Amino acid sequence: MNMAGFYDESISNGLGWRAVLFVSGCPHNCPGCQNKIAQDYNYGEKFDKQKIIDRICDNSILKGITISGGEPLCKENVGEVLDFIKEVKKVRPNFNVWCYSGYTIEELKNRNDNTTNEALNEIDVLVDGRFVQDKKDPTLKFRGSSNQRILDVHKCIQENKIVQIAI
Repeated sequence: MNMAGFYDESISNGLGWRAVLFVSGCPHNCPGCQNKIAQDYNYGEKFDKQKIIDRICDNSILKGITISGGEPLCKENVGEVLDFIKEVKKVRPNFNVWCYSGYTIEELKNRNDNTTNEALNEIDVLVDGRFVQDKKDPTLKFRGSSNQRILDVHKCIQENKIVQIAI
């Protein structure tokens, strides 16, 4: 997996101070994508998990990690993303994990594969759905278009229904 970028600190990619990992590669090709260059799986640099974990450990202000892209939950990336989340939680067990995906939670659950299911179990908040240019709304917090949802993943799985977080 390649890494399109990394922010040591952000307050605009989820609630609270968080690190943000941008993975490379996305199959969606949404018109108007804000990170079009990251759609290329070869863009950026080879992901060095330990280097990023060390940077996270060196920053006591952080309350969580956000994983974005590209597309972190595509079949090409989901295994390494899952491994990364698990390693982060070993060193920062109370970390809150946000993930941005062009896939809806329904699409991810319908894959019915163990890696995707396990990744969903490790994610606290999923901002799901493809960016839709006609529904672009700059007044929305933490999402680009009004079709995208901010989901409490654990409640969605537990209650077997969509549970959005009001922000």
